Amino acid sequence: MKASILIFLISIFLLKANAQNTNQYIITSDIKNFWTAYDKIKETSDSTLHTGYINDLFIKQGTDGLKLIMKARGYTAKSYLDAIYHYPLFWRSIRANTLRANEFADSIAIEVDKLARIYKKLKPAHIYFTIGALRTNGTTLDGNVLIGSELALADTHTVSSEFPNALSHLKTFFNSNPIGGTVFLNVHEYVHTQQKSSIGYNLLSQCIIEGAAEFVAVMATGKPSVTPAIYFGTQHFEKVRSVFARQMFFEDTGFWLYSNANNEFNMRDLGYYVGYEICKKYYQNAKDKNLAISEMITLDNNNPSALYQFVDRSGYFEKPISKLYREYENDRPKVLGIKEFKNGSKKVDPNLMQVTIKFSAKMDKRYRNFELGPLGETNLLKIKAFTGFSDDGYSASFSVALKPSKQYQLVLGSGFRNENGIPLKPYLIEFTTANL
Repeated sequence: MKASILIFLISIFLLKANAQNTNQYIITSDIKNFWTAYDKIKETSDSTLHTGYINDLFIKQGTDGLKLIMKARGYTAKSYLDAIYHYPLFWRSIRANTLRANEFADSIAIEVDKLARIYKKLKPAHIYFTIGALRTNGTTLDGNVLIGSELALADTHTVSSEFPNALSHLKTFFNSNPIGGTVFLNVHEYVHTQQKSSIGYNLLSQCIIEGAAEFVAVMATGKPSVTPAIYFGTQHFEKVRSVFARQMFFEDTGFWLYSNANNEFNMRDLGYYVGYEICKKYYQNAKDKNLAISEMITLDNNNPSALYQFVDRSGYFEKPISKLYREYENDRPKVLGIKEFKNGSKKVDPNLMQVTIKFSAKMDKRYRNFELGPLGETNLLKIKAFTGFSDDGYSASFSVALKPSKQYQLVLGSGFRNENGIPLKPYLIEFTTANL
C-alpha cells in the first residue's frame, strides 16, 4: 500500500515538473501590448497616430507568434484598426477574458504532458496566445501554436451584435462558450505541430489532418470534443458519409471546413467529424493502440497511396478508396470540344472573335475559372469578356482578340463544376492561328 502511494506521489511530482517545463513555451505578452496600443488609439481621433500606435506598441513589439499569425491570416495594421473602429462593443466585452490567458498555462502544460504519454516522439512547440483580427481562434505555422485570443477566449457574454453577415457565425461560436475549450483547443493545435503538414492536397486529405488532431486531443485529454459538428455527425452517420463520398476528392474544402457556406446539413465544419470518425475507426481496429496514434499523427496526408491505405484500413467507407476515386473521375464533367475549331488546330482564323466550349454535363452557371497553360503568360489566350453559359448550361462562350501566326493556350480549370458540384476535369485549349 505504501509503495502504491509512493508511486502515485512520484507521478504527481513528475507531472507538475513537466508542466512547469512546458510552461516556458507558453507566451502571452502580445495581449498586454495590444491593449496598450488599443488604449492609446482610444485617446485620440487622429488616424495617423492610430497607425503609429498599432505598429509601434503592438506589431513591432510583437512575438514571433504575432508575426506568424499575421502571416498565416494575412493580418495588417489596417486589419487591426478596422476591427477596432467597427466593433468597439466587442473589444470592450472580450478584454477581461484575454487578460486571463496566463491562467490556462498550467492546465495546458499538464494536458500536453498527457499527450506525450500516448505519443512518445512528441516534439516541443511554442504556444503563443496573441491577438488577431477575427479570422482564427487557433492555427499553426512553422511548428508553433498560434491562438487568436480575441476569439478563443470568448464566452456567452461576448458581444457579436456589431458583426456583419460575413462574421455571423461568430454569434453561434460565442454561444458555445469557447473559453471553456481553451485547453482542448491548444492540445488539438499542438498535435498539428507534430504532423508532416497542416495543408492537404484535397478535401479528404485536409479532413484527416483536422480529424487526427481532434481525435488525438480527445484520447490525450480524456475529454470529449467540443466541436458541434462531431456530435451532429454521429447522429447522421449514413447521410454525412454518403454526401462526403461524392465530394471528398474535390480540390477545395467547400462547406466541409472553415466555411459558413449554405449546405444541406445546416452545419459547418462537418469535415472535422469525417476525419475524426475515420481516425476513431482506425484506432478501434488497431491491435497496437499507441502505434495507431503514432501512425495517424505521422501520416503523409499528401501522399495519395499512404492516405488511401490509412482510410481503407479504418473501414469508414463501404468501398475501397480507389474504387470511389474511379467513380468520381467517371462522374466528372468533361469538355467535349470547341464549336468554332478543333482543339489543337494549326490554322485557326485570326479573325475569330468568339470561342464556345461544349461540356458533357449541365454546368452550374455560378462557377468558372481559367488558368495559364504550360507555355505561360506569353502564349495566354486572353479573354476580352466572358459572354456566359448557354440557357441549357451545356456550353459557355467568351470573346477573344487573336493575332496571326501565334500559338495560344488556356486551361479551363476545376473551378467549373456541374449542377451536382462535381468539378470539371481540367482541359487545355491549345491552337495556332493561320498566317494572313
